[in-house]
Amino acid sequence: MSAEEVDAYLASVAAAHRAALTALRAAIRKLVPEAEEIISYRIPAFHVEGGVVAGFAAFKSHMSYFPFSGAVLGELSEEIAGYAHTKSALHFSVERQLSDHLVELLITARRREIRSRGR
Repeated sequence: MSAEEVDAYLASVAAAHRAALTALRAAIRKLVPEAEEIISYRIPAFHVEGGVVAGFAAFKSHMSYFPFSGAVLGELSEEIAGYAHTKSALHFSVERQLSDHLVELLITARRREIRSRGR
């Protein structure tokens, strides 16, 4: 599994979503350049320090950011106010994408969790 598989995933996504996810991918890569890009649960993801720190996917009517944790979104409830979400997925749209600052907060929280739990 590799960056080429992530490229292939993005090539299969509608153009508007592809542009948004490509920007998200670049933001994540900037924050964790040492991360290995993988496909996990059939979505692009980033593996570092023994755990997956982030993932993303496109759906028909929205896109999702996955912290690969059931706790991160709850921890950042104030920061994600206004975005639809489940316990493990943050939904966003072309019109309302995730800011680089929010992505940094999400990844920082997940990395802290990985370090404290050892996974």
